[in-house]
Amino acid sequence: MTETISREAGAPARPGPAAEDAWWRTAVIYQVFLRSFADGDGDGVGDLAGLRARLPHLAALGVDAVWVNPWYPSPMVDVGYDVADYRDVDPVFGTLADAEALLAEAHALGLRVLLDIVPNHTSDAHPWFQRARAGDPVARGRYLFREGRGEDGSLPPNDWESCFRGPAWTRVTEPDGRPGPWYLHLFAPEQPDLDWRNPEVRAEFLDILRFWFDRGVDGFRIDVAHGLVKEAGLPDALGSDRRSEEHPGWDQDEVHEVYRDWRRLADGYDPPRVFVAEAWVARPERLPLYLRPDELHTAFEFEPLHVTFRAGPWRAVVEQGLAAAAVSGAPSAWVLTNHDVVRQVTRYGRAQPERRASNEEQRARFGVDPVDLELGRRRARAAVLLTMALPGAAYVYLGEELGLPEVEDLPAARRRDPIHARSGGTDPGRDGSRVPLPWSVGSASAGFSPPGAAEPWLPQPAGWAELAVEVQEQDPGSTLWLYRRLLAARRRLLVDAGPLRWLESGDEDVLAFVRGEIACWVNFGPAAVPLPAGEVVLASGPLADGRLPPDTAVWSRTPPGRGFRPGS
Repeated sequence: MTETISREAGAPARPGPAAEDAWWRTAVIYQVFLRSFADGDGDGVGDLAGLRARLPHLAALGVDAVWVNPWYPSPMVDVGYDVADYRDVDPVFGTLADAEALLAEAHALGLRVLLDIVPNHTSDAHPWFQRARAGDPVARGRYLFREGRGEDGSLPPNDWESCFRGPAWTRVTEPDGRPGPWYLHLFAPEQPDLDWRNPEVRAEFLDILRFWFDRGVDGFRIDVAHGLVKEAGLPDALGSDRRSEEHPGWDQDEVHEVYRDWRRLADGYDPPRVFVAEAWVARPERLPLYLRPDELHTAFEFEPLHVTFRAGPWRAVVEQGLAAAAVSGAPSAWVLTNHDVVRQVTRYGRAQPERRASNEEQRARFGVDPVDLELGRRRARAAVLLTMALPGAAYVYLGEELGLPEVEDLPAARRRDPIHARSGGTDPGRDGSRVPLPWSVGSASAGFSPPGAAEPWLPQPAGWAELAVEVQEQDPGSTLWLYRRLLAARRRLLVDAGPLRWLESGDEDVLAFVRGEIACWVNFGPAAVPLPAGEVVLASGPLADGRLPPDTAVWSRTPPGRGFRPGS
């Protein structure tokens, strides 16, 4: 992996925004985990009917677009990330006609729609893999089948581990009963990896993108964008960690050929379609490679998912993200949580690590370390004021606008995440951030499903309805109303505000910066500090006696005739 990028090396800056075509540069995008957003047909699983009925909630929230997790036909081993048919909708979610209606209704409300595309692997129920399992050599050539090691081929072809625990290889049995070759699955065994050096695979996915673009989809979030191409020869990883070290299964230079093809296709539409990458890279300088002008538009900034609630580490995360944006010319895409990580209310409600904690480390604290949800909620409110003030795009995950915590005590028998099963129950998995939303009071499912419906696919905890949309709409101090005011202020004051300039707060626990006429101050420390001079535009919590309390953020506007200056 030797490819590098720098402005001096000839990577031109992107052209300046043209209002419509460059919406993605400053957008706020809401992630809809479809199974858990709203149930329209009463089977206990969120669906397109539920999403369509609740689109006004998203429009009122003030987001620019929605990103919908996979809705394709699937055995649902990994909540739809095991795709059996990329050109249809799973019956549990609705029909293709429902998807087309959703697109039309979202667009009528001014909301763009991004879908998930899962190109690293298919489901083992996909017709291609069914033929491959049956011994078809052409079909096997679309996946990564290899002979095993050892005299009888009974050992896996290399030492790679699955992201979901256990080996990354499974051996097939031939139709005549003989042991056959092994196939690679960097996730569950039911998710066989495709071979992206096969031209049939590349052509198939271009056609899949075209299928949805032609129906009005505005873009795609690319699952495991760094993982499509593996190092030639599939050498041993020799114990290297898949996210903190270079690994032969990830981030190979040939993957950029794929994305150049995809970008040419997307740019051929009017308006052009867009991509956001889920790309985990071992070295920060690798991320801008995905964001060159002829490749992808944006990539998630993942460090906010792991960073401690402390001023110094947060400043380092912001500086790293902005440095990458300066190299690539692409905007940062800030994200505080998603369907794979512990919700920030819970992360921030525990004793904070020195600099960061991985998601696995956070889950290991479930039921062990106490969590103060009120403290976590205060910090989460402050963190969203911080991220929404930064240059670039921002993502809001399902239920963040309600201040939902992680549900840590789900019964083991109800957990669906393959991580839980493949770890032998030692890792609780990701289900705690996927519990269905509370919409109202007075029903068994807190309004997630219609009256008389089946129990939600994951159980909601006692008291969930206290955080419902219906309840928070009646409370001007609620997290829901904070988000509505915040997104409106961001659109009005910061979308065109230009670059960030740090301010010297005079306190190592206070982070401060200015964009345009708006300054953002965040008090990470244990004691209140004097409020900066200027008009308070928005605060994450109550202010008193001219001071900024701990775990609180404020946006302020410079007084007329005065500018922000170091130490102000």
